[in-house]
Amino acid sequence: MGKGFFNVPVAVNEPVMSYAPGSAERKAVSEAYKSMFNAKVEVPLYINGKDVKTGNTRTMSPPHDHQHIVGEYHLAEKAHVEDAISTALEARKSWSQMPWEQRAGIFLKAAELIAGPYRAKINAATMIAQSKNIYQAEIDAACELIDFLRFNVQFMSDIYMEQPESTSAAWNRVEYRPLEGFTYAVTPFNFTAIAGNLPACMALMGNVVVWKPSDSQVYSAKVIMDIFKEAGVPDGVINVVFGDPEMITNTVLASPDFSGLHFTGSTHVFKELWKQIGNNIHNYKTYPRIVGETGGKDFIVAHKTADAKQVATAIARGAFEFQGQKCSAASRAYVPKGIWADVKKYLIEDMESFKMGSPEDMSNFITAVIHEGSFDKLAKYIDEAKADSDAEIIAGGNYDKSKGYFIEPTVILTTNPKYTTMSTELFGPVITIYVYEDDAYTETLKLVDETSEYALTGAIISRDRYAVEEATKALQNAAGNFYINDKPTGAVVGQQPFGGARASGTNDKAGSPQNLLRWVSPRLIKETFVTPVDYRYPFLG
Repeated sequence: MGKGFFNVPVAVNEPVMSYAPGSAERKAVSEAYKSMFNAKVEVPLYINGKDVKTGNTRTMSPPHDHQHIVGEYHLAEKAHVEDAISTALEARKSWSQMPWEQRAGIFLKAAELIAGPYRAKINAATMIAQSKNIYQAEIDAACELIDFLRFNVQFMSDIYMEQPESTSAAWNRVEYRPLEGFTYAVTPFNFTAIAGNLPACMALMGNVVVWKPSDSQVYSAKVIMDIFKEAGVPDGVINVVFGDPEMITNTVLASPDFSGLHFTGSTHVFKELWKQIGNNIHNYKTYPRIVGETGGKDFIVAHKTADAKQVATAIARGAFEFQGQKCSAASRAYVPKGIWADVKKYLIEDMESFKMGSPEDMSNFITAVIHEGSFDKLAKYIDEAKADSDAEIIAGGNYDKSKGYFIEPTVILTTNPKYTTMSTELFGPVITIYVYEDDAYTETLKLVDETSEYALTGAIISRDRYAVEEATKALQNAAGNFYINDKPTGAVVGQQPFGGARASGTNDKAGSPQNLLRWVSPRLIKETFVTPVDYRYPFLG
């Protein structure tokens, strides 16, 4: 055990680099992109500190150039998943007893590796694998992941310092034990930072992890594991398996030692996992923790006093950055008739200036959606809007998958506030706008609250503080992250803890102490200094 009460480095948010033409960081990431794009990488499973090659492989291609192969990854069989579980349980014997400051040192080192020598590589991997432009890659794969690692260490220290009151007769103390057994991290394609944080935050608290990244994020997941290995994460603490998600999940959830699920992905899948855990509850040694962040149908509400240019900018950024493939992306907007003409004019002007193509060309604002399944789904909804009498496409509406999965940013205008694309999560660069009567603000807020099953993010734009206050009250259950006079995206670790309720998840707020508390099992220790020797109390006389 360490001898001392240790102060961790004060967490600060990683500055976002500009990548302006001629900058050193732009040159570095361009070189990394070219080198990685033109090479072939092999991604094995990672179990007990060893690269495991199964011989059963699948190729990886960039969404913006789907015929180009950048590598292959190995698929797990059931025996590999079982090995990952048993390995994790063995590693837990030492890892769970590791002094907290030693665990902190590992993940603080990982943060600095990303900030320094791995920055260009992890950004380039995210640009290639997930088709993010350089700015979106920088704020995600570099800055947000660095922030998660730094702030989680600070939050861990803060949690450990939360102690009960003691008296002269007894010393009360709480130790924050890791969960008994192993945990399971299931991560999405859209944020490299989330993919890294879900297993890392559980491991930081002393847990051992089986991690299944998205098939569409394997390339950058490998870079994350390279960083964790170099930072000193011991063998067996984080084990990575790829392949059939149903087989992997069934194997994990069948284990009596399963103790927690950390999930980001679709609402349907999360509900099915919750049900499966419930059906298996009598098999487990403990009640598993279940933490999930799922879908969203995120809104922007403009009041009649809103500045039209501000509304248009919030829509352009909130709906179309990273092709709308953010759980927080704006996908429905409510605009009053009095400012609609100006909002429409400014929004279309902005959209006409968008450039779309490969992220290698850093002048491109829009790149491709993640895969053909996403492309086909979005194209279907766009075609339906073209045909429906209560919808009209006023910008965009084109798509092409001949080279990459490119969906043109699209604005649907509807006269039906319950139109399909006002309530269904699309996860792409499509936003639907409903224009309401200026004096129907209160009724519109009720519509916003009732239209969607989700409650992740939302925004109100207004210069009238009474209107802001009314929306804040009326929409208190409609968004876990609520933005005033801003777009509903861009939560920063340590500043805006992220998560929503209803069908959007368990609202355990990634990037906050609340999330880390889910991965510990507190034990109260009371030490009495003078132990009684007679059972009789004074009242017995």
